[in-house]
Amino acid sequence: MRLDKFLKVSRLIKRRPVAKQAADAGRIKVNGRAAGAGKQVKVGDELEIRLGTRTLVVRIDRIVENVRKEGAGALYTVLSQDDNRSDLLSF
Repeated sequence: MRLDKFLKVSRLIKRRPVAKQAADAGRIKVNGRAAGAGKQVKVGDELEIRLGTRTLVVRIDRIVENVRKEGAGALYTVLSQDDNRSDLLSF
């Protein structure tokens, strides 16, 4: 399955054109390498998604063409989630 389609189906990114833009801008890595929207992904691949100040690393567990909203989270496992906000004040 294409990377942009997986991101949409899994609801990691809500719209496919946004997923395509993010991939083509180099914000998404597959197994540590920058990947374009047309990159074929498979079960076991690790995706690193950088959007804004957030970085999310997930492993693909399942690939299906269509899934209900409630089942989208079962397609991947979150390995790490980082919110690199430097604008927070520490007291």
